[in-house]
Amino acid sequence: MVPRYARPAMTAIWEPEAKYRIWFEIEAHATQKLADLGVVPESGPKALWDWWATNPKVDVEAIDAKEAVLKHDVIAFLDWVAEQVGPEARFMHQGMTSSDVLDTTLAVQLSRAADLLLEDLDGLLAAIRRRAEEHKYTPTIGRSHGIHAEPVTFGLKLAQAYAEFDRCKKRLIAAREEIATCAISGAVGTFANIDPQVEEYVAEKLGLTVEPVSTQVIPRDRHAMFFSVLAVIASSIERLAVEIRHLQRTEVLEAEEYFAPGQKGSSAMPHKRNPILTENLTGQARMIRSYAMPALENVALWHERDISHSSVERFIGPDATITLDFALARLTGVVDKLLVYPERMQKNLDRMGGLVHSQRVLLALTQAGITRDNAYRLVQRNAMKVWESDGALSLLDLLKADEEVTAALSEAVLEEKFDLAYHFKHVDTIFARVFG
Repeated sequence: MVPRYARPAMTAIWEPEAKYRIWFEIEAHATQKLADLGVVPESGPKALWDWWATNPKVDVEAIDAKEAVLKHDVIAFLDWVAEQVGPEARFMHQGMTSSDVLDTTLAVQLSRAADLLLEDLDGLLAAIRRRAEEHKYTPTIGRSHGIHAEPVTFGLKLAQAYAEFDRCKKRLIAAREEIATCAISGAVGTFANIDPQVEEYVAEKLGLTVEPVSTQVIPRDRHAMFFSVLAVIASSIERLAVEIRHLQRTEVLEAEEYFAPGQKGSSAMPHKRNPILTENLTGQARMIRSYAMPALENVALWHERDISHSSVERFIGPDATITLDFALARLTGVVDKLLVYPERMQKNLDRMGGLVHSQRVLLALTQAGITRDNAYRLVQRNAMKVWESDGALSLLDLLKADEEVTAALSEAVLEEKFDLAYHFKHVDTIFARVFG
């Protein structure tokens, strides 16, 4: 985790003390249910909860010191708790294995992280929708292969982003549900030394569902799906970030990141206004995606369990969620304050002498009885003259002067084919599909 790209609420989920508090709750809830079942005396959970009610500070350093000797984090924690609680602490961890604690804790942490990420997505969606409505009918050029294609609106560009992040939200909701499972099933998942009712009780208390069948661990396909969804969200972030970066290029300059008073863009060139936020988002997206691969590789563990996944998850759990949380918040700010230049959009639309209307002329010629191949030839031979003039010539003027074209289409019909508003007649339909 890099503090530069971290926000407090998400970081707090992964703090060592927060982790140990979840460990305690799992152990105490399990001990409580064991007492209810008559396996251990009621004095066991009572002692645990009475101590916990004093709201003690978990001594992370003391636990770490024990682990340095014991070489086992869960035993170090249990020993520390026993020192605080006294003899009744011996009833903790009855019939449980370390993975019951570790995996269930990770499920809690990832679920809480997902909740924050869902809030982030809601904020981003709201910002995108507001700007999309604002620019619903702002004409701009659509590009394919980076080359002028046909007119769109800037609102449609943003509506596409909204629909994509709405899909991301649905995927994350499903991934959260899939990751939020509890396993308190013992050494190899057979419940040999602990009743399944304990697992059900702990799951209910922690807002989880029971893992239908675990080994010594919760199956890692769940985690692979979760981190894969985070990677897809990161790619969607990058897609919008790259769009903004391209639009901010000097030759385009249809939109740009907000440039604050007093901000400086370059140590050498005082004129620079660089898309640093969206460039940064591209880098963060690369990192978030990189965490998906080790999560996929964690699925194949030896037999009932090995620990090859453990070190991986100590990295990717905090890093992926903390970085994505930061990236979503940053992108929301970029969209919210994005500077949009409709006049420049119109200027770029008009730059190539009407070439963007070529398809309408092509279709009109075919409808007038000319074969598609000949119609394409007629339009293209005039369009290439405009292209080679860098837009100095007008496609409409050249078509009006082309006898083969005017033999099929009148000047009035040709002029109608260059109506910009024609391209936006279904904007309302698209917006209704996206926003409801």
